Amino acid sequence: MLRNLHIKNMALIDELEISFEEGLNILTGETGAGKSILLEAMQTALGGKTGREMLREGAEYGLVELLFEISEEELRAALEEMEIPISEEQTLILSRRIYPNRVVNKINDEMVTVGKMKEAAGLLVDIHSQHENQSLQKKINHLHILDRFGHDTLKEQTQQVKLAWNALKAAGEALEYGQMDEEMRKRQMDFAEFEIREIEEAKLYPEEEAALEQRYRKMANSRELMETLNRIYQATGYEAAQSGGSQLGQALSYMEKSVEYDKELDGLLEQLETIDSLLNDFNRELSDYRTGLTFEESEFRETKERLDQIHRLEAKYGKTVPKVLEYLESKKAEYAGYVDYEQRRIALEEAYRQALLKYQTQAETLSECRKHVAKELTGRIVQALKELNFPEVIFEMEFRKLEAPAERGIDDAFFVISTNPGEPVKPLWEVASGGELSRIMLAVKSCLAKEDSIPTLIFDEIDSGISGRTAQKVSERLSALGRKHQVLCISHLPQIAAMADVHYKIEKQVISGKTVTKIEKLDENASVEEIARLLGGVEITETVLSSAAEMKEMAKRTKKY
Repeated sequence: MLRNLHIKNMALIDELEISFEEGLNILTGETGAGKSILLEAMQTALGGKTGREMLREGAEYGLVELLFEISEEELRAALEEMEIPISEEQTLILSRRIYPNRVVNKINDEMVTVGKMKEAAGLLVDIHSQHENQSLQKKINHLHILDRFGHDTLKEQTQQVKLAWNALKAAGEALEYGQMDEEMRKRQMDFAEFEIREIEEAKLYPEEEAALEQRYRKMANSRELMETLNRIYQATGYEAAQSGGSQLGQALSYMEKSVEYDKELDGLLEQLETIDSLLNDFNRELSDYRTGLTFEESEFRETKERLDQIHRLEAKYGKTVPKVLEYLESKKAEYAGYVDYEQRRIALEEAYRQALLKYQTQAETLSECRKHVAKELTGRIVQALKELNFPEVIFEMEFRKLEAPAERGIDDAFFVISTNPGEPVKPLWEVASGGELSRIMLAVKSCLAKEDSIPTLIFDEIDSGISGRTAQKVSERLSALGRKHQVLCISHLPQIAAMADVHYKIEKQVISGKTVTKIEKLDENASVEEIARLLGGVEITETVLSSAAEMKEMAKRTKKY
């Protein structure tokens, strides 16, 4: 459950820290005191939208932190499965530091994506706001509510329908792709045949390109290479007087005469003879290489044309010869498909028919399961609505069949309601007023809460458009929810404030010339005074205080039952 909220530099909030407790936590305050800012900050910490306009004027950054105590084993296991770290103290801190140009998201000091933060928040908190009331007026949301309520019962069948839908979609796409008239088939077939013939006639093999390129470079640069080799041959040969071979021969002659005078020079003579022999071998091999550099112009042209052909095919069908050959095999398979088109079309139609049959079977099974779950859900909602001052309410779910298959099944399902005796049931969006929508949503939430493992529920002005006895009924329902979940409720009604297990007051103050929002936890006497303010407005008389105290006592007695 949510244990602590810390906000810094957000809108009218300079710095605020508050601890929440188990049960029903009620937050009240004057209009404009900052209740909406508080809720917006919590939504931000849970992965909601951010922006520089949220920052307090002049602040470098804004900070929102929510500290949760993770005591439920099922919740702990779900978080661990999502690879979300939990501290040794079994706590989890969601924090967002908001700068003008960036946002830093952390879970227990580990940076995460906003998607990860939202994923974690979905297990920890369920926020109900005025905007969500309007979601009841959208038919598509009704099926979401049903599937959420019956998650355990419907989970396996919903997954089967989704798998069947994916298979049906794939079979439909394959069939659509494979459908073509005879003229189109012949055109595609001729084109595939042309590409196959063009590649096959080239008679490619993978190693050819590298060998051709090496040969081409050698021939393209042969003139410059020949001139260079000639210079080397002349410099190291025996023809020119100043060549290396001639100079070495002369040195060898001198050395032979020197040996006649001193036999100790025999070793040096042998070395010089070896050098002369090596140089001679070098010149002979160089001469042979030069002879091999000669080629016909037609040979050079043929090499260039072959390389151009290979490069042209690579540009059309693949970046390398192996990829061109892969493309050839794929085209052969495609061509075979055109040749056997009729058999292939029949096979695709049969595959689609089988996929549709399987989908319809799975979807019908899911629909029947949903109808059973819907009876249980609407029965619970009716009971909750009666406790919320809808004494003669009829609340059901109507099922119609979609015209075409859909990922979530074949059901077009929506809630219908009659709030007055003798009136026929009508779709929810046609009859419910704003105040009725608030109570209906509270009834739905309370029924879902029994199935959900989400520990913390937050309600923003669930009391909108109600008063008197109805407000009392709403407060009792919130109190009942608070016995199984931690509930945070922003309210302006004294009946709901009186039912609080913990009461907080939000107010604006002017400190050092700046307006700031503050929040404080109220003791028994302060809570009575705040309830009196909600009852009496500007002037709080002894009579109003007495009524507030009486209301608080009545709430205590109600909570005992």
